[in-house]
Amino acid sequence: MNAMAGLSQARSMELQHTAVRRASDLTDEQAGLGTDRMLPVLPELRELLPGRGLRRGSTIAVASTGAPGCGGTTSLLLALLSAASSAGSWCAVVGLPSLGMAAAAELGIALDRLALVPHPGPQWTTVVGALLDGFDVVVAAPTGPVAASVRLQLAARARQRGSVLVPFGGEWDGADVVLSPVEGMWIGLGQGHGRLRARELTVSARGRGAAGRPRRVTMWLPASSGPTVPGSEPVAVSPSRPLPHAESQSRGHLRVVQG
Repeated sequence: MNAMAGLSQARSMELQHTAVRRASDLTDEQAGLGTDRMLPVLPELRELLPGRGLRRGSTIAVASTGAPGCGGTTSLLLALLSAASSAGSWCAVVGLPSLGMAAAAELGIALDRLALVPHPGPQWTTVVGALLDGFDVVVAAPTGPVAASVRLQLAARARQRGSVLVPFGGEWDGADVVLSPVEGMWIGLGQGHGRLRARELTVSARGRGAAGRPRRVTMWLPASSGPTVPGSEPVAVSPSRPLPHAESQSRGHLRVVQG
């Protein structure tokens, strides 16, 4: 009986050893990182992100560069959430009481799958952690400085739960990717009158690992009226290149500007 038990144990250990494979030998699906681990983004943003989407478990920060006159951080955030929300993902936003629902809907965010916690109070970390347990994407706008230990804790929570953490506003050391608007221009105003109809926004991405190489894209937010409006002139809010009319191509809510 002892000999039989020894043979059985040896056989079991042999099978376990055979089943063990290096992570580098696994396909994305076998490692749990297949298409079900990637949330979609709008085509204009794919080149800025590793895997061309929002990878579950990652931390993607949206931060202002502080460039004079260059806004667009909130518009960039809404554009980042747009495709995932439209595809059925649940999103939560913490600490942004001024977020406009009309703008969110215009960029394609499903408001019936969007949870807002405008004033989380002193329990900001607890609120964000709880939302990471149940939502696909959680936007977290800190109400003050965030300790390194808290950043690590929330990033680990996102990895464990398979959600995407999106710190918003300030710097967030340790993020996989940081997206920032670096240049912008509004159009729609004529000779001192008219409506602002679209914004040309140049977005940069920097990060670590696969996202280590800096990237930039230029897009239109939104693109419902396109970059050319009869009787209007572009209004620059930061140094910007001339609008290329013939080289533009419309796609959905945004418009990519080539060249």
